[in-house]
Amino acid sequence: MEAFLPVPPEELKTIESFRAGSRRVAAGASIIDEHRPSSELFTLYAGWAFRYKTLSDGRRQILSFLLPGDFIGLQDEFADGHTHGVEAASDTTLCVFPRGRLWELFHAQPKLGYDITWLAAREEKLVDDNLVTTGRRNAAERVAMLLMHLYRRAQRVGMVRDGWVEFPFNQQHLADALGLSLVHTNKTLRRLQNLGLYKLDGGWLRILEPRALETLGDYFERPMRPTPLI
Repeated sequence: MEAFLPVPPEELKTIESFRAGSRRVAAGASIIDEHRPSSELFTLYAGWAFRYKTLSDGRRQILSFLLPGDFIGLQDEFADGHTHGVEAASDTTLCVFPRGRLWELFHAQPKLGYDITWLAAREEKLVDDNLVTTGRRNAAERVAMLLMHLYRRAQRVGMVRDGWVEFPFNQQHLADALGLSLVHTNKTLRRLQNLGLYKLDGGWLRILEPRALETLGDYFERPMRPTPLI
């Protein structure tokens, strides 16, 4: 798949030796518990997931959405305490790695260490983009930006079929990601759909007017370089 860098045989062998197996996690189930340390790292192979933090009163902030190829759990390697939870939004398949062997992987294949650092930096950039969205864009711009961002990322990894992509997120998910109330999110989604910019049908999303959504959300598609796959 063009979205990912080719893996030389020697690196592939190292990754396979690092791998502890695979796991299926059903939609709505936890991949990483928010308040419990995890001894594992993951690569998402299929499905959708999201990272989140919850305040003491139950309010949730979705930090980022995860698609196939994303490396999960690295943030806690460099933090004091557990920093977030990860939940499966759809049925998912994951590759499992033991966290305790991470340095061994870096030592055996320094290039893989650089690849993991690159993935962490890309994740930080996505969080930066989300901060700009919640801090400076208005409600319509936020929704337009998020829909285009998720659609383009899904398209890049082959998840779009005849213009449609599985979209297992409800309005509460979007509100939690965008820092909007559920009522405001509902009104904004309905307004953009009535304008004919997108369509949601049975958990599938289709972008009808991509240029209009891109203009509204101040979204400028940049060439996405192939990413490492661990």
